Order: sequence, then structure tokens, then C-alpha cells
Amino acid sequence: MVRAVAWCSGNTAHRAVRDAEPSADSPLRGDGRGRRRLVPVLLLASAVALLSCAVAPTIGVLLLALVVLGVTTISGQLVTPLAGDLAGDDHRGRIVGLVGSGTLTGILASRTISGLVAGAGGWRSVFVVAAVVAVLLAVLLHRAIPQLPPRTRMPYPRLIASVGAVLLRERAARWTMALAAIGFATFSLFWTALTFLLSGPPFGYPVTVIGLFGVAGLAGVLFGLHGGRLHDRGWSLPATGVAWVVALCAFVVAAFAGRSVVLVVTAIVLVDVALQTQALLNRARLFALSDEARSRLNTALGVGNFLGGAIGSAAATALWSAGGRTAVTAAGAALCGFALTVWALGRRGPLVPTGRRVAPSGTG
Repeated sequence: MVRAVAWCSGNTAHRAVRDAEPSADSPLRGDGRGRRRLVPVLLLASAVALLSCAVAPTIGVLLLALVVLGVTTISGQLVTPLAGDLAGDDHRGRIVGLVGSGTLTGILASRTISGLVAGAGGWRSVFVVAAVVAVLLAVLLHRAIPQLPPRTRMPYPRLIASVGAVLLRERAARWTMALAAIGFATFSLFWTALTFLLSGPPFGYPVTVIGLFGVAGLAGVLFGLHGGRLHDRGWSLPATGVAWVVALCAFVVAAFAGRSVVLVVTAIVLVDVALQTQALLNRARLFALSDEARSRLNTALGVGNFLGGAIGSAAATALWSAGGRTAVTAAGAALCGFALTVWALGRRGPLVPTGRRVAPSGTG
């Protein structure tokens, strides 16, 4: 799959580094390593893994290269907290929304781009193109990211353990991560099932055409940018609730779409507007909890998101086999209802920060 995620994250990160004005009290530091070196090194490592995938002679070698690729393609997850560090408190939501929208744009655009590249040059060409993009990004980000010395010198095991310490102390982080994981599970459920829907009757579209439906989801990017501004204005919690109501409506529309491509596209737009907006609001709220531990909080958020995404994809496959569109849309609506319950219970207490900055022990 083309790593458009990395391309869009890097492009928006460059703009964030250029435009953001650091606040006086911002440490401007990573948690454990300087990101000006770390991000380009990871991109170059992922380029090597991508080229290994492209030339893999056997399925075993390909699987091994894909494992290495999965370990190294985390640059987008490092760039987002970097943007939070560079931004001042009064416009952090807008900057995080900008970078987060780039990441989500890449996730959607990769479906379209990879299908077109594979159709033109075969599946191996996808990995070659992605490797070239990764190298170009490494050069770009090495030039764009300023020198930011690490905030902490803790050994790596203690650094990872401190993630749990932050979560144990700050209930707003735990509730925000729960909402984020549900959101990613719902997102994956929808898009995995959409492939089954569009490839089978009555539509029967080829892979290249199915990939083009990802363009409709890009509408969510524009709303995601505005979602960051909502956070800056203090409307993060009510906007999150509205986003989940819109997601619920999207699954209702999908359930009654029938043979209508227009209604399918409408559901795509609604679900992406809702879930991208709530995802960016969750991330902005989480980053507001700590100046010193944004990368670690982002690590916890990313783990929760990808676990949710894996569960959502697996559930979509099982549900489609069991009951098709009806089973998937019912499950999606149930997830939205569950998220609204979590939000309603948490908005008057657990989702509200305690008013203090979290500073994990061991930082210096």
C-alpha cells in the first residue's frame, strides 16, 4: 500500500513547523529523542523495507519485510505531537488538526493511489513508488524540523512505563482514549465492509473503481481542520457528541442505501466528517494535558487506535459473512450508541481535565 499517510503528514508538518509560533512556556522538546534526526532515520528505514517488499522473491521474505515495514512506518505518529509542541496554547487545536487531517487524508488517498499504481505497473511498483516518497520526505523533514533536544533522559523501559503512569493519574486521558479507540473501530468497520459492498452485487465494481470512493471521504478533512478550531474555542466536548450523532446518522443512511450510489457516497461523507472530527478533537484534548509527555500520550493513543482498528476490521469480515449489510450497519449503529453513552457519562466529570499539567516522574 502506498504510504500516502507519510506524504500528507510530512507535508502538513512542514506547514505547521513553518507557521506555528511557540508559546513562551512550551518546552519544544521530544520525550526521549530529538525528532529532527529520529523522523528522517525512520523514513529511510521504511524506504529500505519498502524496497525489500518490492524485490521479495518469496512470500516468506515478503512477510518478513512487511513486519519491518510496520515497525518503521511510524513517522506520522511522531510528527503530530511535534506539531503540538511547536504550537502555542491558543492555537494548538488548529495546528494539530492540520497535521492530523494530513494523516487521515493519507489513509484515504492511499486506497485510490495504490490501486491506480498497481493497475499501471503491478503490485511491486507500489512499494517502489512509496520508497521514493519516503526518501524525499526524509530530506524534507530533516530540513523542516528544528533542533529540539529531548526533555527526558530516562531509559527506554522506564520511558514506556511512564506512559501507564500518566494514564493512571489522569482520568481525562483514559476516557479520551476510550472514545478514540471506539472511533477507530467504527471507522475500520465501515471502510472494510464498504469494500465487500462495492465489490459484490448489485455494484460489482473493480478494485480501481472502489479505490475512487475514498475521494468522497476527503470531505472529512475540511471538517477536521475546523474541528481543531472548535477545540481552541473551548467547544471540544459538545462537538465530540455532535460528531457521534452524525456518525450514527451515517450508518442509518448506509442501512437504507439499497442500490443507490448517491446514498452510499452520502454515508461515506457523513462517517468521515464525523469520525475524523472526533478523532482530531480527542487528540487535541489529550495533548492539552501535558507539555512534557505528548509523544508518550500519543503512543498510548496510537496503540488504542490500532487495536480498535484491528478489531473493527475483523468484526466487519465476520459480520458481513453472517448478515451482510444489515449486520454491519447494525453493529456500526451500536458502536455509535455506545460511544455516545461513554461521552455522556464522561463529559461532566471524567472527560474534563483536572486543571493541572501532567508531568511524569523522571522528566527533567
